Amino acid sequence: MKKLAWWSLLPLVAFAATRDDYASQWPLALQREDSGAYRVVLDREVYRQLQSPRLRDLVVVNAQGTPVATAVFPADAPLARSGTTVALPWFPLPLDAGASRQDIAAISEIASDGSLRRVELRGPGSAVTATGDGGFVIDASQLRTAIAALRFSWSDDAAFDRGYRVSASDDLRQWREVDADARLVQLQNNGRRIIEDRIALPAVRARYLRLLPGLPEGSALTVTGVIAEPVGQIAEPALQWEALQGKRVDTPQGATFEYTLDGRFPIEAADVGSTGNSTRGWTLERRDDPQSAWQPAAPPWMAYRLDSAGTSSRSPPQPLHVGSRDHHWRLRARDAFDGAPPVLRLGYRPEVVVFLAEGSPPFALFAGSARASRQEAPLPQLVDALRAERGRDWQPATASLGKRELLAGDAALQPLEPPTDWKRWLLWGVLVVGAALVAGFAVSLLRGKPAG
Repeated sequence: MKKLAWWSLLPLVAFAATRDDYASQWPLALQREDSGAYRVVLDREVYRQLQSPRLRDLVVVNAQGTPVATAVFPADAPLARSGTTVALPWFPLPLDAGASRQDIAAISEIASDGSLRRVELRGPGSAVTATGDGGFVIDASQLRTAIAALRFSWSDDAAFDRGYRVSASDDLRQWREVDADARLVQLQNNGRRIIEDRIALPAVRARYLRLLPGLPEGSALTVTGVIAEPVGQIAEPALQWEALQGKRVDTPQGATFEYTLDGRFPIEAADVGSTGNSTRGWTLERRDDPQSAWQPAAPPWMAYRLDSAGTSSRSPPQPLHVGSRDHHWRLRARDAFDGAPPVLRLGYRPEVVVFLAEGSPPFALFAGSARASRQEAPLPQLVDALRAERGRDWQPATASLGKRELLAGDAALQPLEPPTDWKRWLLWGVLVVGAALVAGFAVSLLRGKPAG
């Protein structure tokens, strides 16, 4: 419900995206329903469709074609990085495991490396026919880092709101409580569902975790998977590369090689492809408009490649002064170069689009327009607030891009002709008519004047 309350802080989007305003769309597949906020990583195909240097011609729309709150986060933002997750084994506990605080080690089989092999469901004195939720124990013995959160999946279809006490132990005998009121929720109302499948933890480092129900439950939760989110295990997205073929252009200063990048990629590094042993100094320039002056893109650097004994060594990519989405790039060799244009490799890290699931699904990503522009939404402030509340490793649920579908195509990439300024033409018409009347009166006076 807190999640829904945050939505009220966002202004309503006051315009409607039409299919004729955008070139293409990508259907979005949601990781799970009703998570409220989602993140989708952009890919090469989307970047090649975008026209705006600020990516304003990109928006997520709902089933009615109405834009929802959408924002693009840079690749170096923690939100844009993919978190590392680890699947953990889990074992259901006997009903009296929590009531009698029995020694779980006594009913468990533990391997030499500390991992659990099985937990005996019949504890001492427990009835075979007893039913209910006895909780479960999670084996984190193979995880060497602290755990920031646990994420659960289950096969139950009925609505529920279950509370659990979470404890940690290194020997299955002595337990320390880490969360007295953790909750797993699945609710339904008027065709909508709310699911809370994540339990945040205060950086717990332990070999085993135990969840015991806070109140008696008539049936056990049918857990199908447990995923751990390790603390600080946020992977920086790897550089992806666009390989460009260039053309030679001779200038008074010597030969240069020009390249065209088709798309609004956030370029942050460059590399020069070569075959065989080579070493050469390069300078790189960029511009977005063919009529503009070239600007330095990176410090001069030495690119090399050395093949020896079946291995190949090469120079690292060259970082750019600043990130750039320019279309035109130029290489200049610091020494005479008479060979074919080298391959210019430009590296980028994919950005992330975050959106709110407002309205009815399915949702789709619209991109590519010279006519439409996305309105700003205060999603960065919302994300900061949620990360402060739920922990710095919190992320929206994942959404993935489907297959590209054509909307208006190239027609959407052509700017609309400005509307006719009828007031201006009317004013000019009045002035012309007035001038004609004055001229007519003057001619009439001249003709009627008697000869002197």
